[in-house]
Amino acid sequence: MKSTDWLTRGDALWLTETLLDKGLTTRNIQALVKSGQLVRLRRGCYMSARAWKKLTPNASALRLVHAHKHATVATASGSGTYSHATAARAHGLHLWEVDSVIHLTQPSNISATSHAPDVRNHQARLEHFEVTRCAKLRVTSLERTVVDCARILPFKQALIIAEHALHLGADPELIWKTIDRLAGYKGVARARRVMTQASVLSESPGETLTWYFLRKMRLPMPVQQFTVHTNNGAHRLDFAWEGIKLALEFDGRTKYFDYAPTDEVLFQERRREKALMEQGWTFIRIEWKDLFDEARLKERVLSAIRRAELSRAA
Repeated sequence: MKSTDWLTRGDALWLTETLLDKGLTTRNIQALVKSGQLVRLRRGCYMSARAWKKLTPNASALRLVHAHKHATVATASGSGTYSHATAARAHGLHLWEVDSVIHLTQPSNISATSHAPDVRNHQARLEHFEVTRCAKLRVTSLERTVVDCARILPFKQALIIAEHALHLGADPELIWKTIDRLAGYKGVARARRVMTQASVLSESPGETLTWYFLRKMRLPMPVQQFTVHTNNGAHRLDFAWEGIKLALEFDGRTKYFDYAPTDEVLFQERRREKALMEQGWTFIRIEWKDLFDEARLKERVLSAIRRAELSRAA
């Protein structure tokens, strides 16, 4: 077999037909998969194993969608619109504990056996404004995606998607119109509940779940994304009880470490907190693990509120 550096160097998707046209045989392809140079993403579609291993979990899930698109186009069966969590992934929305099942919406009733087990088919007639292109895929619009996800996903997962979509500019009026138009369909009541609680101000899944927790526990509600002006400039707090100068901050790792060197980020955060403390602010800092011990977290928040109230009254 001739050199296959051209095949395994990049991150392109390769269909069996294309590889055969380029001079490889079926046995060659099988040997490349067995040796670990190629990875089979789905029947008839391959990718360099080296490039595949470098992908994040979300990027690899999206790559599987592209592999599905390539394979269905090759068999002349690719006529649907990617929807639900698949569309959310293509739009770059936050997904928390959502599997990589590929969701496809088509106007006709497609047999469950017409696609692979990792594909879930949905029957619906989409309006023209509910379809767009994103990540080189035909997908449902942000607004339709929010509604579809809310209809089938658990509440917390759906709320994270809805709040991120709103933060990115999804039209809440259009979302509500879609919900009203689908009244009576399965899951619409849940979609209505998600949108009733969704906030446009949450900037991360952690903030979404924190806001949800505060409501669920019937705690005094703070202001989201509250700006405080200090001698060191303006600083924004995730959640703030302004009257008692108490702030609640969600310390998710990605919030601080994605886009700047660790030392610099930590230095700026200490500087920010010092400026706020000089104005009398106190802090509750929570992490992901805290959100899953609700009784303990509720007591922490209530205790911090009581201390802040006493401090202000002194």
